[in-house]
Amino acid sequence: MEVKDLQPKLVFEIFDQITKVPRPSKKEEKIRQFILDFAAKHNIAAKTDAVGNVVLSKPATPGHEDAPTVILQGHMDMVCESNDKSFNFETTPIKTIVDGDWVHADGTTLGADNGIGVAASLAALIDPELVHGPIEVLVTVDEETGMTGAFGLQPGMITGKILINLDSEDDAEIFVGCAGGVDTTCTFEYKRSIAPTDFAYFKVSVLNGLGGHSGGDIHLGRANANKVLARFLWNLSQKFEVSLVEFDGGNLRNAIARAAHAVIGVPEAHKEEVRIELNKYVADIENEFKGVEPTLTLDLETTDRPDYCMDETTSANIISSLYCAPHGVVSMSRELEGLVETSTNLASVKMLPDNKVLVTTSQRSSVESRKWDIAHQVEAVFRLAGATVTHGDGYPGWQPNMESRIMKIASDAYEELYGIKPAIKAIHAGLECGLFKSVYPDLDMVSFGPTLRDVHSPSERMNIPAVERFWQQLRRVLEKVADLKD
Repeated sequence: MEVKDLQPKLVFEIFDQITKVPRPSKKEEKIRQFILDFAAKHNIAAKTDAVGNVVLSKPATPGHEDAPTVILQGHMDMVCESNDKSFNFETTPIKTIVDGDWVHADGTTLGADNGIGVAASLAALIDPELVHGPIEVLVTVDEETGMTGAFGLQPGMITGKILINLDSEDDAEIFVGCAGGVDTTCTFEYKRSIAPTDFAYFKVSVLNGLGGHSGGDIHLGRANANKVLARFLWNLSQKFEVSLVEFDGGNLRNAIARAAHAVIGVPEAHKEEVRIELNKYVADIENEFKGVEPTLTLDLETTDRPDYCMDETTSANIISSLYCAPHGVVSMSRELEGLVETSTNLASVKMLPDNKVLVTTSQRSSVESRKWDIAHQVEAVFRLAGATVTHGDGYPGWQPNMESRIMKIASDAYEELYGIKPAIKAIHAGLECGLFKSVYPDLDMVSFGPTLRDVHSPSERMNIPAVERFWQQLRRVLEKVADLKD
């Protein structure tokens, strides 16, 4: 069976079309045009703003013109991760696979984050049987790498006072708050040294980690490939001299690093010890991540002597700082049981031109002061190691409103349909709602979506029965709001 044939058919037909449109973050031209063409085809009013956000508007079903306007909101970009490094997300459609009750892609991220939210929004605009008040659909750009769309949203672009964010990932859960975040980047400058001729050289690789979302999956205790690799290099450096040639790991600020590699040199007299040390380390890692990382592997291969390596001081500083840099859950919420309050992600390490190494980290917290506290701890570590450290502007969290009218409507809708009272939660991830609130302070907001797993990784998958429940909940919410008076 193909995705377009799944139920609810209208939603999955649109989702199938979306998967065929390239949409990396910051390169959303094709998906934006798809949305505008969709609007033109169905005679739906559409407009764009200066940063590339799109708003579609549809009048109410006759007799419900006085109902409050509901904004359905999602983002048009996707995280681009692939097991095949040659896969070109800018030109190649995602290949989807139906596997029992799940949909996943063939070796890449699926893009259900947030393709399914956009698909449901567009479906609501053309569902001939849906009774609704006025609807606006807001589709933002660049949510995954900088929330540029949400940051750039200006007063007047939307008019509704109720916003339903469709970018959550758990069935039977309604989200009313989210963490704020800030990125911290650390830049090392090194001097090139002639690679010693009496050293043996190796490529050490950490491969096939599960990775995942640096907010939604951070509590699962998965391995961060950058941390695993740095720890091994630090262990080696305590036994004999280690010369660092390159270090590359992770890709995206909001994804846990799945893979990393380093090229190193060690004195020729110790080359056999490197293999012995790796074998012992592999045993430790397998034991520590037993049941958590079933596919994680470490590999060692000899390489030719390079022309240059990093100077001794910077080499040691990079290894030590990556080893001791914080990563993972820092604290749990005292207000909502099971919610991560504060975390940090050692996201990526990249070699740059002009003899520089860039380390990217991301910090999250539902408490603004704790967000900056952990960001400053990261800064302190890397400044001590000689790096230049900068922080991004960050984005605010979304403070829960337990008196929210739309929260109660969404909860009642799910309970009426399925006899289950959904959990009311906050999420340890960055939704755009906090930024919307800063521009439109009177918005009453809620977020829900179908069950997604392992987003931001090639293991991303979406539960098919949960999409049906998500769609019916959304329809019921819109029908209930249509009976209200603005």
